Amino acid sequence: KIRPREIQTRSGTKDQQQVRMKLRVLHHPVTSKLPWLYDRYGTDYDERILPSIGNEILKAVVAQYNAEELITKREAVSLKIRSLMEGRAKEEFGMILEDVSLMDLQFGAEFMQAVEAKQVAQQEAERHKFVVLKNQQEKEASIIRAEGEAEAAAMISSALYRAGPGLIELRRIEAAKDIAKSMSSAPNVSFIPGGSNILVNASDGGVNPFRKMPDSLPPPQKRY
Repeated sequence: KIRPREIQTRSGTKDQQQVRMKLRVLHHPVTSKLPWLYDRYGTDYDERILPSIGNEILKAVVAQYNAEELITKREAVSLKIRSLMEGRAKEEFGMILEDVSLMDLQFGAEFMQAVEAKQVAQQEAERHKFVVLKNQQEKEASIIRAEGEAEAAAMISSALYRAGPGLIELRRIEAAKDIAKSMSSAPNVSFIPGGSNILVNASDGGVNPFRKMPDSLPPPQKRY
């Protein structure tokens, strides 16, 4: 029958950081070894054997890594512990370990503060990198926009040079047509042709005070 067992220990890392660890083990004995286990260690043989070899292997493995590596290489550390414990338990005690998992790692307050400070520094560096990249992209966009505007201005200048005043006159006529079209669609304004260019407000019957004045006034009448 497979039985669970938890092993807890405290050990030092390669860089002298203290860490608490919890290991979960699922095990069962080799059937032929069971009488020997009972005779030598009693019915609670697992409580006598597993903590002993577990503590020894955990401390030996953890001492090969610094604290940060225990976090970044946790899977590799767990596999190494499992391999060593499986071999030792089977060869020396006739026990089969079905599963060995590193369940928990707890570091000292000083180390956790250092980890947090490092994470904050990394986040700040990433934010600064993003700001620099954004500014660079905006600068490149401004350069491209300025180059486009300069190219458009050069094309207009070239067209004006080739077409002479005729192009300007054409643009003036097109603008006047657009203005006339816009004003003619207004509901309260009418356009009366014939040289006077008077705009009449149809809503009140009044005459636009900004009408075009005649080029000359009639001569004053003599008074007798």
